[in-house]
Parts: sequence; C-alpha cells; structure tokens
Amino acid sequence: MTITPGALPASPPTALSTSLMTDMYELTMLQSALRAGTAQRESVFELFGRKLPASRRFGVVAGTGRLLDAVEAFTFTSEQIDFLRRAGVVDDTTLDFLRDYRFRGTIRGYAEGECYVAGSPLLTVEGTFAEACIIETLALSIYNYDCAVASAASRMTIAAHGRPCADFGARRAHEEAAIAAARAAVVGGFAATSNLEAGMRYGIPTVGTSAHSFTLLHDSEEEAFAAQVASLGTGTTILVDTYDIATGVERAVKAARDAGGELGAVRLDSGDLVAEAFKVRAQLDALGATSTKITVTNDLDEHAIAALGAAPVDSYGVGTKLVTGSGRPTAALVYKLVERRGADGEMAEVAKFSSGGKATVGGRKWAGRVIDGAGTATEELLVSASTEAEGLAALAEAGARPLQVPLVVDGTIVEEHRGEGALAAAAQRHQASRAELPYEAWRLSDGDAAIPTRYLDLDGRTATRR
Repeated sequence: MTITPGALPASPPTALSTSLMTDMYELTMLQSALRAGTAQRESVFELFGRKLPASRRFGVVAGTGRLLDAVEAFTFTSEQIDFLRRAGVVDDTTLDFLRDYRFRGTIRGYAEGECYVAGSPLLTVEGTFAEACIIETLALSIYNYDCAVASAASRMTIAAHGRPCADFGARRAHEEAAIAAARAAVVGGFAATSNLEAGMRYGIPTVGTSAHSFTLLHDSEEEAFAAQVASLGTGTTILVDTYDIATGVERAVKAARDAGGELGAVRLDSGDLVAEAFKVRAQLDALGATSTKITVTNDLDEHAIAALGAAPVDSYGVGTKLVTGSGRPTAALVYKLVERRGADGEMAEVAKFSSGGKATVGGRKWAGRVIDGAGTATEELLVSASTEAEGLAALAEAGARPLQVPLVVDGTIVEEHRGEGALAAAAQRHQASRAELPYEAWRLSDGDAAIPTRYLDLDGRTATRR
C-alpha cells in the first residue's frame, strides 16, 4: 500500500506533557514577574535568526506541526508540580499558577516549508508575559533542530537534481531526534525514511531491505541473495559490496532471474562511488539488466551528492550528515521579547542593544517577500507597524507576498498546520518557496544570503535604550 507523506495512523500515540522540556530560568522569571506584578503584561515575542549559519544561503522552516503538538501538551501534571516543589525550583504561588497553565495566546508564523533569511520572524508569539515566556525553550529546541535538518535536506535535494533521497540517519542520532529528522527531511524534499516510527507517526514512506550482516549470515553470497529475493521479491534492492562488487552484481541479477524476474536495484555502500557507479551501470547493461537501478549510500552530504551528478545513480540514502544538519546542527535561532505593554498602558517596542552581534530589532514585524515581474524574490521586507492592517498594506504596496499565517488563535490550534496532509503540504510549499529564490541561492558554495532583509518602521516606534 502506498502511503502519502502526511497521512496519520488512526490512533496516534498519546502525547506526554512537554512542560518540563524547558530551562529552569523560564520558571524563575515567571516567579519574579508574578511577584513584581508584571506577569500579566501583554507581550510579543519573536523567534528568528540574527544571521544564517555559515554556508547557508537560506533556511527552511520545519517543526511547525511538532511545535503545535508540543504547545498543546504543555501542561503541568501533579507529578511535575511535586518535582518542582521538592527541587525548590519555584515558590508555592508560582506552582499554583502552573497547575492551571494553558497557552491561551496567539502564535503567527511562517508556514512550514517556507524559506527564510536573517531576521525572518518565523514565529510571533502574543500573550501575557507569563504564558509566552515559558514556551521559549520548547519552541527553540524544536525549531533549531528541525530547521537545521530541513535546510540540509533542501541543499541535498538541490544537489540530487530530481533523483530521490531517502533518510537513513536513525542510527546516527538520539532515537527521538531521528524521528524528528525524518519528518524535517520530508519538508526539505526527501522522499522516504528507513525509520519505522517516523513512518507510523507521520505517514512517511519507509524503505529498507538488508545489510552486510545478512550476507555474512549465509554460507555463500548466492544463498544470501536467493533468500532475499525469495522473501522480498525480484524488485528488491540488494547490497552488492560485501565482497567483490562485480561478482556481487552478477550474482544479484542471477538470483532475481532464477526467481523469474529482473532485479529492482543494487546498492553501493563503499569505495569510489562515482567510479563504481559507472562500472556497475556498464555491467548491468552488458547483462541486459537495463531496468535495474543503482542506489548509493556511505556518508553522503550535498557535496558528495553533487559530485555524483554525472554518475549513473538513481537514488541516494543519506544518514549522518542529514541528521546533524550537514555540519550545521542548529539553525541558530533565538526567541526575544520585542514589544510589551508598559505601566502607562501603552504598547512599547523593546530591544537588546548588546555589542558583539547580539542586538535585536524591537517591535512586532509583519513579513513579506518582495517578488519581481519575473516571479523571483528580491528581498525580505519586515514592517514594524501598530496594526496588522497597516503592516499588510505596506507589504502590498511593496509588492510583497505576506509570509505569516495564524498557527494558534486565542489558545486554539489551527489544525491545517498539523495532522493529516500537513507534512505533504509543507513539502510542496517548500518546493514553491525555493523556486522563487534567485539562482544564486541554490549554489552549495559559501556566499551571501539568498535575498537581503530590509526593515521598515512605519510609525517611528523603534526601541530606545532604557
């Protein structure tokens, strides 16, 4: 049965509380704000990157569906409250507040799959300081990892030029991170995963046949290949480099033909993959196995995949470099307060003025991507405005496509961004968003961001030092 990415099992696993997947200072800040009487001040936080990680010309938004599930599950159980009391983390007043905690604010953000650049407000979290502050670590842990993996996956699928890529990284990451990586990889363009839990949770097609140990288990390579074909059919993929590759190819093709069919594919996992792919293709064609495909694995990244571009390879299996962000294991995103209601009752922009590249731009921002007459993105426009109407009007005047969508409204999750169909929609959205970027953005070499970021402050409310 074919499974479409985004389809879910009939009975998904019950979510556990996510409320302690956080840093202690989130709760100590809450305690201090409750004592000071400022905890209920209306606040606006933004999640963004000050700059793109080195060698990334654009990032990819991923983790949205996971975040929405995690926010819904961000409640404090009696066991967690007991732990916080025993550990002396916060006082009884704060514990009483946490017992009834639910996120009742509003979250806007870039839709999953969108590309982003420096400063892009991937999430805008609105609510009281008390409810918005304490989800900081959760939001960052999900987005920093998932966006890093999706960004790496996008570069890999660019390098693959339409040849399918599959996630083989489960054994190279924490068990839960491997599942998250499989999902993020699909956002970035991957077609399948070897991870069965990811397949069950998110409806991702799963792939896999055998490893070297299966060949070594049998008394001969011929017996191993015959056993695999007998079990999985002639369309299976056989790993042919346990011993001699040329001999393995010949035996694999024979095993399928002895069973009445043609072999589906051979897998190469060692040696000079470019040279071996050419030799194996020539051998397969000489044997008349022209329909048999070649898939390659072995510590691939986007550069190795690009190097295989001229080789007769049909698909790629990517492991370590995918689940570690291909050298950029974090998206370097931050979560900062940009606006809050003051003692005078007025909303005021706030910002950091720290040196060393850690300054922030105050004020809630409305984001859009300016598109030229040829359909190519030219800049990311971030408008600071008092109202949404003013912000959107400024984007429209500049010819910018609005980028933010509602994800949570007054505590209610917008369901289209998670669940059935959401992952497939995110993958399709990424393809369209990436296609808008100028050609230079697709290069794998180091370079400038795909498009520049421009800030527009409509009403001169830019934060001042306090």
